[in-house]
Amino acid sequence: MGLDLRPLITVSPIKIADLSNKVVAIDAYNTIYQFLSTIRGPTGELLTNGKGEVTSHLSGMFYRNVNLLVENIKPVYVFDGKADALKIAELERRHRLKEEASEKYQQALEEGRLEDAVKYGKRTAIINDAMVEESKKLLSLLGIPHIQAHSDGEAAAAWLTNQEIAFASASQDYDSILFGAKRLVRNLAVSGKRKVPNRNVYVDVEPEVIEYERVLRETGLNREQLVDVGILIGTDFNPGGFAGIGPKTALKLIKQYGRLEMIEKIKDQLQDVPYQKIRDIFLNSPAPEGYNLVFGEVDREKIIDFLCIEKSFSADRVTGALDRLKKSISSRSQSLEKWFA
Repeated sequence: MGLDLRPLITVSPIKIADLSNKVVAIDAYNTIYQFLSTIRGPTGELLTNGKGEVTSHLSGMFYRNVNLLVENIKPVYVFDGKADALKIAELERRHRLKEEASEKYQQALEEGRLEDAVKYGKRTAIINDAMVEESKKLLSLLGIPHIQAHSDGEAAAAWLTNQEIAFASASQDYDSILFGAKRLVRNLAVSGKRKVPNRNVYVDVEPEVIEYERVLRETGLNREQLVDVGILIGTDFNPGGFAGIGPKTALKLIKQYGRLEMIEKIKDQLQDVPYQKIRDIFLNSPAPEGYNLVFGEVDREKIIDFLCIEKSFSADRVTGALDRLKKSISSRSQSLEKWFA
């Protein structure tokens, strides 16, 4: 998912507390997909309530954001708008892969291969309109603003960082860097251990930040050239990139020739790639309109009604999380009163 810039960039580890009192623009769809992929039952099934309604996304949204708010982080969620025509083919490809994974998941369940079932189950995550609307409703009840992008949510999140409205964009993908986000935070609120896919190995995972100006400085590129590197590697708008060209080779070629058009060895492939259009998507995406980033109050009673009564969440767990958040907010308020006394 997304392009692979990892070999070309330097990341800096951070603590969640480092983001205290900062606005972070979060790629909503990216985050919901994470929850749908990882918050599952013992045989890889999505969490559901007694009515058969999927609740994995709401569980992730609630507990993740309570944790962020406890740390005094100010999340803003950015939802994708209409996909660009160039991205539709990639979305269709991903959908086919999910259908294949769904078939393998059912087969693994029938054959009692539970480890395989869990593996394939995580690959079947699909977001529907109901999940999006439920997520927006829960965010509003938590007092967390959300905005609608014209097209790509990461483009809008990057714009917020460049307008100094948000400190950083948060996503697992690196696309935010090509969109020019001043800072990209990965692994937001993810800490501890994570299993390596298809291996019985666990690795430490901590939040990390990537600074845009540092990327340009260390690669020796300007913004347009960085986008060309991305196109060579492969983006959502030209999946797979150019044959035989990985991140390090792409960087070497752009540093040597300056622009895609000047690279002789890719001219035959280049004529089939709408590279000018892709450049324009990354360099000139429109700003979001009509948004209002107002952070509201937590509506405790309506959250309990929505999650516990309507969606059958554990009342003890939900109220416990809300009590922890209330205590954190109260503690900060008392500290401010003492400061100004």
